[in-house]
Amino acid sequence: MSDAQDALSVSDQLGMHIPYLRRYARALTGSQTSGDTFAAAALEAILADRSVLDGTDVKTGLFRVLYGIWSSAGAPVEEGESGARAKAQKHLAKLTNNSREALLLYTIEGFTYGSIAQIIGVETAEAEELVAIARREMADSVMGSVMIIEDEAIIAMDIESIVADMGHRVTGIARTRDEAVSLGRADVPDLILADIQLADNSSGIDAVNDLLTELGQRPVIFITAFPERLLTGDKPEPAFLISKPYTEDQVISAVSQAMFFSSTETLHA
Repeated sequence: MSDAQDALSVSDQLGMHIPYLRRYARALTGSQTSGDTFAAAALEAILADRSVLDGTDVKTGLFRVLYGIWSSAGAPVEEGESGARAKAQKHLAKLTNNSREALLLYTIEGFTYGSIAQIIGVETAEAEELVAIARREMADSVMGSVMIIEDEAIIAMDIESIVADMGHRVTGIARTRDEAVSLGRADVPDLILADIQLADNSSGIDAVNDLLTELGQRPVIFITAFPERLLTGDKPEPAFLISKPYTEDQVISAVSQAMFFSSTETLHA
């Protein structure tokens, strides 16, 4: 461990990174329940033997332990017998090994290629190539319609442009809970991309729950300036979550990932 790391105890550092470990684990599996199970296993392994963090900073070591447990279990995602979930399984089976994992680490969690290499056990150049491969493979895999729930016009237009450039059809942009429900009824989306706080002080969480209740389960991506407030494990949480300010890469990666999975747990405000 470095002197900078020693300034905070390992326990303190682990506590800081746990919400993001859980975000990564649920994105890998497509499920809050499965993701949290793997995150908990990683923490248990570290508590049993702190030496598993040796050779890396605490955050990189934490994610490396999670990745090792997840990959040794066969890199499972939530299983389904039919419909969109079965289609997701089929798509995932075709992806290059480690590419999706590397893409999530790079775009959503912000790791460098060097850290990704340490986490998944490859050379730095290979980690960079895996991210590039994932971009190509996932971009070609699933296309669909996307609803955007966002009250800030500039952000909404930016997200709309990113999603459209990916080849998806944008059903429209809603600024409030009521607008979102009306839009969903008029043009049912394959995926919902929603801010948490909306223009009239209504909740993007409530809007999404209304839509899922009325339209049925479908992938959801939440955008928030305070992801750690949602990633507590105290209540149902989204499987896909990106932070404000976001990057284009983060939106592209999250949308690509979410399109693989047929459902996301609802979230209660």
